[in-house]
Amino acid sequence: MTRVAVCDYRAGNVRSVAVALLRLGADVEVTRSPEAVARADLAVLPGVGSARAAMAALREDGLDEALRARVADGRATLGICLGLQLALEESEEDGGVPGLGLVPGRARRLRRDRVPRLGWAPVEPLGEAFYFAHSYAAETPAATATSEGIVAEVRVGSFLGVQFHPEKSGRAGARYLERCLSPA
Repeated sequence: MTRVAVCDYRAGNVRSVAVALLRLGADVEVTRSPEAVARADLAVLPGVGSARAAMAALREDGLDEALRARVADGRATLGICLGLQLALEESEEDGGVPGLGLVPGRARRLRRDRVPRLGWAPVEPLGEAFYFAHSYAAETPAATATSEGIVAEVRVGSFLGVQFHPEKSGRAGARYLERCLSPA
């Protein structure tokens, strides 16, 4: 059974991510503990909320350094939506916020017809539609998939980040999370 630490930064979609992982048979711990993040097989940084408040909570609990150490050690880490944006070097949200620096690039406010971008959209080359809910998006050379011209997935070393919400994406999301739980 895969041990998963879901980082609790006092906002976000922690419960829905934990429930989705539990349904897949993972041993899930919702935590603010750097030690729990260190010992897990997979650490998840879920995402909904404000970049500034999220980074402040991660720093306060020492989760920022725990996540950096995990990725530096080549240990599996998943960022979802805001979790992906926090992994970047910076975000323009809230007047500018330094990120974790796990992924090169920055989060920028969407400048499209619909903001926030809500709903189902196809992700290429994954070949499936996933659920999105965001007003900011990554600009990074580490993109591995896109949706309607927007970065949908990034990979850098052991870090995997997605702009979509796999926990809210039905069967496609469950299949995606199941792959994240499988050893490489």
